[in-house]
Amino acid sequence: MKKGKEAVEICEMTAEETALLARLQEPLIAWYDCNKRDLPWRRDITPYRVWLSEIMLQQTRVEAGREYFLRFIGELPNVEALANVPDEQLMKLWEGLGYYNRARNLKKAAGVLMERYGGEFPSTYEELLELPGIGPYTAGVISSIAFSRCRPSVDGNVLRVIMRVLGRRDDIGKESVKRAVERALLLVMESGMAHERPGDFNQSLMELGAIVCIPNGRPHCDRCPWAADCVAKAEGITMELPVKQVKKSRRIEERTVLILRDEKERLLLHRREERGLLAGMWELPALSGKLDEQGVRQAVKPFEEKLQLQWLRPAGEAVHVFSHVEWHMTAFEGRIRPASGADAAAAAFGGTALGAVAEESRPYLKDVRREEPRWIWADAKQIREEIALPSAFKGFRKIMNGEE
Repeated sequence: MKKGKEAVEICEMTAEETALLARLQEPLIAWYDCNKRDLPWRRDITPYRVWLSEIMLQQTRVEAGREYFLRFIGELPNVEALANVPDEQLMKLWEGLGYYNRARNLKKAAGVLMERYGGEFPSTYEELLELPGIGPYTAGVISSIAFSRCRPSVDGNVLRVIMRVLGRRDDIGKESVKRAVERALLLVMESGMAHERPGDFNQSLMELGAIVCIPNGRPHCDRCPWAADCVAKAEGITMELPVKQVKKSRRIEERTVLILRDEKERLLLHRREERGLLAGMWELPALSGKLDEQGVRQAVKPFEEKLQLQWLRPAGEAVHVFSHVEWHMTAFEGRIRPASGADAAAAAFGGTALGAVAEESRPYLKDVRREEPRWIWADAKQIREEIALPSAFKGFRKIMNGEE
């Protein structure tokens, strides 16, 4: 492929490019030894800690992930504890990280590890790939860092570094490009310092992309161990690389969110369906579309026999961006007085009260169905300590906490 020119459909690293990467491995690892960040998951390396940190850091900044990691590892220090954790506690520990299927897959994988491996991690890349929620990147990270296996781990940071140092314009959003980089790095890891220290080699590439060859803004080429050999720097095209096709615009959903309290200052919450966006998570009740006050009153009118809407007022607007959809939310705050007891409002929507169904102990991986409430009343202490609410509603937190 021509450097700095049009990309071709078929992506493959040339022998010369692979040889360059092999030659650059030693200065890269030497740089890493002197410049790596002090991160909690690097201090006491175990497969569990490596796995947990990598899953957390997907879609999460390192600084934010640090505190989550320490809190999570403090409450769930090993595979067995994770396999046995109640779902509500797991979601609370994950609250604010988003992409909650990551947490669910952690628990599923912990169950597999308990059943098949007695709570230990398999050391081979192929066995790691069989665990729920673990793909080639995470399997490469665990096998190389925790077990010194020569397997590359290619994420966005690594792709950016490689495309810049080689001056390539391949679309890094394509799977074929990622696979080509993986093949090249696998060849690099056949000998030299990368072969002797595969975990550090993978981490050094990721670190270089995180703190020097950064994604947003001009890279810090003056601090880069590869600056003298970087094609993008030599040709003045660092800000043009890497190339990534613009994603399709996200779908916009208008929603009217209801912040409803009873006379005990408890919030009415709804559990989402078990599939789809925010599956199984608690949420503020919402109506489709952007409604005004009259529209909201009309929408709740069918329930007026079981709950009485005492007052209603606007509570602001907020936008939350998911990967493929944006929620444009208009909120209304109100007070409802159930006509027949404090739990009648939840019953009006077809649910039961919080605590009506206890958590069952379940064997690992067994499909034991249990009835769960779909609507609950929750006080401030329960929301603070027990119930995880998605960050989608963070724009209304002050009102939910009674601060406004």
